[in-house]
Amino acid sequence: MLSFSSILRFHVLFLILYTLQLDFSSTTATTPTKIGNGYRLISIEESPDGGIVGLLQVNRKNNIYGPDIPLLQLYVKHETGNRLRVHITDAEKKRWEVPYDLLPRESPPALKQTVGGSRNNAHISTAAADYPGTELIFSYKANPFSFSVIRKSSGDTLFDTRSDDSDPYSDLVFKDQYIEFSTKLPKDASLYGLGENTQPHGIKLYPNDPYTLYTTDISAINLNADLYGSHPVYMDLRNHGGAAAAHGVLLLNSNGMDVFYRGTSLTYKVIGGVVDLYFFAGASPLAVVDQYTALIGRPAAMPYWAFGFHQCRWGYHNLSVVEDVVESYKKAKIPLDVIWNDDDHMDIHKDFTLNPKNYPRPKLLEFLEKIHARGMKYIVIIDPGIGVNTSYGVYQRGVANDVFIKYQGKPFLAQVWPGAVNFPDFLNPRTVEWWGDEIRRFHELVPVDGLWIDMNEASNFCNGLCTLPAGRICPNGTGPGWICCLDCKNITKTRWDDPPYKINASGTQVPIGYKTIATSANHYNGVLEYDAHSIYGFSQTVATHRGLRALEGKRPFILSRSTYVGSGHYAAHWTGDNKGTWADLKYSIPTMLNFGIFGIPMVGSDICGFYPAPTEELCNRWIELGAFYPFSRDHANFYSPRQELYQWKSVAISARNALGMRYKLLPYIYTLSYEAHMTGAPIARPLFFTFTNETRLYGLSTQFLLGSSLMVSPVLDKAKTKVHALFPPGTWYNIFDMAKVIVSKESHYRALHAPLHVINVHLYQNAIIPMQRGGLISKEAKATPFTLVVSFPLGATVGESKGNLFVDDDEIPEMGLGNGRSTYVDFYAKVSRGTVKVWSDVQESKFALEKGLVVEKVIVLGLKGFGTAVEIEVDGNEEVVDASKIEMSSIEHEIVEEREDERENDEMKNVMVEVRGLELPIGKKFVVSWKMGIEG
Repeated sequence: MLSFSSILRFHVLFLILYTLQLDFSSTTATTPTKIGNGYRLISIEESPDGGIVGLLQVNRKNNIYGPDIPLLQLYVKHETGNRLRVHITDAEKKRWEVPYDLLPRESPPALKQTVGGSRNNAHISTAAADYPGTELIFSYKANPFSFSVIRKSSGDTLFDTRSDDSDPYSDLVFKDQYIEFSTKLPKDASLYGLGENTQPHGIKLYPNDPYTLYTTDISAINLNADLYGSHPVYMDLRNHGGAAAAHGVLLLNSNGMDVFYRGTSLTYKVIGGVVDLYFFAGASPLAVVDQYTALIGRPAAMPYWAFGFHQCRWGYHNLSVVEDVVESYKKAKIPLDVIWNDDDHMDIHKDFTLNPKNYPRPKLLEFLEKIHARGMKYIVIIDPGIGVNTSYGVYQRGVANDVFIKYQGKPFLAQVWPGAVNFPDFLNPRTVEWWGDEIRRFHELVPVDGLWIDMNEASNFCNGLCTLPAGRICPNGTGPGWICCLDCKNITKTRWDDPPYKINASGTQVPIGYKTIATSANHYNGVLEYDAHSIYGFSQTVATHRGLRALEGKRPFILSRSTYVGSGHYAAHWTGDNKGTWADLKYSIPTMLNFGIFGIPMVGSDICGFYPAPTEELCNRWIELGAFYPFSRDHANFYSPRQELYQWKSVAISARNALGMRYKLLPYIYTLSYEAHMTGAPIARPLFFTFTNETRLYGLSTQFLLGSSLMVSPVLDKAKTKVHALFPPGTWYNIFDMAKVIVSKESHYRALHAPLHVINVHLYQNAIIPMQRGGLISKEAKATPFTLVVSFPLGATVGESKGNLFVDDDEIPEMGLGNGRSTYVDFYAKVSRGTVKVWSDVQESKFALEKGLVVEKVIVLGLKGFGTAVEIEVDGNEEVVDASKIEMSSIEHEIVEEREDERENDEMKNVMVEVRGLELPIGKKFVVSWKMGIEG
């Protein structure tokens, strides 16, 4: 849920800034070009763990942004064959880092423990040398100290910190509250990442756009601003002579930072912490994400129902409205799996409570029993701010357990929806235990199926150090809840509240404590909010995940607004408060794709927009697109008119079409979620993830892939009934009408028909995707028989295709094999010598056999000829086929908008062949084959 005043304030502000075309590069004009004089390497040797460790001494001090730290410890290690770490910190004093228990990883050597301490270690040249690994080489020079990271196989320099006289950036600068370093970049490098922000130019980083990383409660309608999450990671994709290679770079630092991308260089300006760089060798985009999530944590296992459709609204004033919404979806025959409550269910906005009048517990439990029996789920919101109220049990227990963030020894007072609040300190182990206990108590009150954690940047309606005067009611109910009603005074005179370098916070360089927790406040063990600010939402996510896991041993579902590196290991994300505009519809695609790179594949935007009211046409187009977001939810603002999908007859038609296909594709999407959980692979991906050598795709932000093979090409503009879609080379089949096919010999655009209720989704060649019959609830859909759709290049007489399927008991916490409650199947298909063959290889068949899952149909696309006499084997035994059950038919493919140079003079027809009535057990290996009637 939003801070509504923030939306209005920042929307107006950004319209002004955007109109004036103020760009981030202007900030550099007010700061010295060369801030520091660099460091020199004075000693270096091998560390006991196989890395290298050295000492850096400042060349010449200055006091710009504070004094330089005189001695730094350098630690470098090839942690794996494809991951290199470069860690630089104060050699004499421990500095803030992202806690190792919150984000587990290897620890660097203790300060001053190895350098000069052991004469047994081999000393390395302090002039210049290389430290090679399997895939990457760390190369350094001594004075001024600089380093580069080189790809071993190609010699390509991936990261280069040298600063020449002509460069607009310094050598390494390391001060207590200001760190700066840079890398040179080739002009043709394509960069992605560095979020969370709304990027108007699409998914590729755009030179001189602002990239500020600091978790902030300003809505997603604001362009080029630091939003709810902080992800200081980027992917660099380069193409030399048609051969592409990607690598990734993570700066693991939670302090506020500006990143200046100039096209030929990238400069980090960070206001604290350490330099902790991780380099991921790739070399494919998928490999980069695999290596990245291997470090930060694989994406969370999601329950099957989470991939169904979700409906939410801030403003479901009572339970009867929620009941009506559920029944209206059912009556309209629009799929719905999950119904949500924003804070309407709460007692005066207080976490873990029920409004006794509008959401009486007996009636709510009756409602939940009804929808649970149907297979539906229920999720509610909780905010981190705990209302200061001596009669409120959650607050009382929080005080008793001393769980709140402090300012000068007292709980820091802020204001959010309940009025005066204190913020739990999730870095405190006692807080984590208390939070888990509150989740347990609430679940006993209301058996919710997941939790939605919001406002966790953390958001505060007030600024500074505040008090609640005796006798004052805050809020008093006479004005908007987001107007500060506490007595507050400015506390920006400390160096933590007013650091020497001003990051571009909120796009306007407001104080970094603006509308959040004062950055001089203290967490557990004296940790400053200044350092820990951007991990607040992440720490709450970890605590919430732990609490949910302890409930019933079920797989948790958490949706979090604020995210950090590693959040995807625990939670899904929605992109915050987007507007119901055509521009925001477009922005939703690159934002979604970025979060796939960040290791948070379960992501989507508020369908139809959070506010204001969308037009009917826009909502049609948005549900067509949103039906293919990994996380698909309609969500609206308190002040907007109702926009459930059944509110317009036309939108209901589009919803039944698009969501109907989504529910048929749920086994494919769920299998992609398993792949994400095992390897980090995004569910929704840019096209270049599959077609990495196609440079025309590097900036494409209006289309995307689900997995490697299913391309979504939505209408994103008003009053359009055609969409110009870019098709990479190969054969593409319309998933809604598989007889229709597009063939590309090279990447080029095609104009596709897209009337109001149509979205174009195409399946690529050489794939096998599992589908089911669909349904109105995922529980029903997942019990229906399967269809295997096999795609070959059009007119194939020789070819191979493959795909897979993962099925499990999706309520169990762990997602994987070896638990007796899951089955994994590889599917293969081959056409050769006039024969078509489709077969499977099964791992752990027990679960699928117990569930009675069967394949009822095989559809093969792109064949050159029909065929007869289907032969079937199951577990190596030839089945006796009842000819009355097996049906085989074919339909001639229709080549859509065929270009002249693609026509073939061939009398043989290209056909899709459908084999029905199979009843093949998913849990057994099978072979289906037939002759096409031609010789290959």
